[in-house]
This record gives sequence, C-alpha cells and structure tokens, in this order.
Amino acid sequence: MARILVELLGDQVEQIISVIGDDVVTDEAEQRERELLNRRDIGETQKLQLVKARRGQGLFRARVEIRERGSRVTGVEEKPHLRASHIKPWRDCTDTEKLDGNNGLLLAPHVDHLFDRGFISFSMEGDVLVSSRLREKRILESWHLDPEMSVGSFSAEQEEYLRFHRAEVFKE
Repeated sequence: MARILVELLGDQVEQIISVIGDDVVTDEAEQRERELLNRRDIGETQKLQLVKARRGQGLFRARVEIRERGSRVTGVEEKPHLRASHIKPWRDCTDTEKLDGNNGLLLAPHVDHLFDRGFISFSMEGDVLVSSRLREKRILESWHLDPEMSVGSFSAEQEEYLRFHRAEVFKE
C-alpha cells in the first residue's frame, strides 16, 4: 500500500520528506541526541555538527525505506536489522547525493560489509556480482549468499549510483 501511495504522489514525496525531515527522529535517536548534547568532552560546535549528521542519516534512511522494502539479498524486511547503505560512498557524494534515497539499499549487516568494501555489487538487471578478490568464497556459503541469485531490477536513478559503485568501488 505504501509503495502505491509513493507512486501516486510521485515527486511530492520528496517535498513532504523535506518538510518533515527533522521529525523523522525516533525516540531512540532523540535519546542519543540528548546524550550527545550533554557530553562535556567536545565543544558546542562539534556537538551541533554531530546532531546534524545523525539527523541526515535518519532522513537518508527514511528516503531509502520509501524505495526499498527490505534486503534484496537476504529477504529480511524487519527494518531494525537492516542498514541503509549508500551505493555511491558518502565520501564521494555531493551533499544532495548523501541524502538521495535512490543512492541507498537496505542491506543486512554482513551483506553491507561485502558491498561497502567492493566484494559484491549488482548488475543493472539485478544479478549479484562477486569480486574475484573475495578470496574466501566459503564466506558466501557460510552466510547463505547465492552468487547466482538475482535481486530484481533497479530504477534508472539507482542504476546511476550502481554504475559508479561497479566502476569505483567493486574490486574486479
């Protein structure tokens, strides 16, 4: 139902998220912010920068969750057990790309580990690509990851980021 609503709203979804962006903060995140603001080992400017970064991560995750139901690789849909992983790494992103939900996938932590380090990537068609530099092929077996699986197709916007990932992050 949420996916249909997002499709019907189209570009309005981004406008809504930008308006309520600061409200996309969970009770747990609020607690972490309070703890951060009460710290005495860092200055006020650094505290504010850290709070803004945390809120940005929450906004990015909310945007990714609009596009992704769960982990395409493991099938896990319980959001607390998934990471919102940047396709194009944070360090290489513009400010806009850092918060773009199309630049993210929901991944289980062990899959996120492999993806972030370039040991796996995805083709445009959704095939899992495994780096020849992943020396321990038994890792895939141990983690029940099928190198022959397809995770489904990606949107054109996601494909742009995946093209970067395959060229700059994936270790062929």
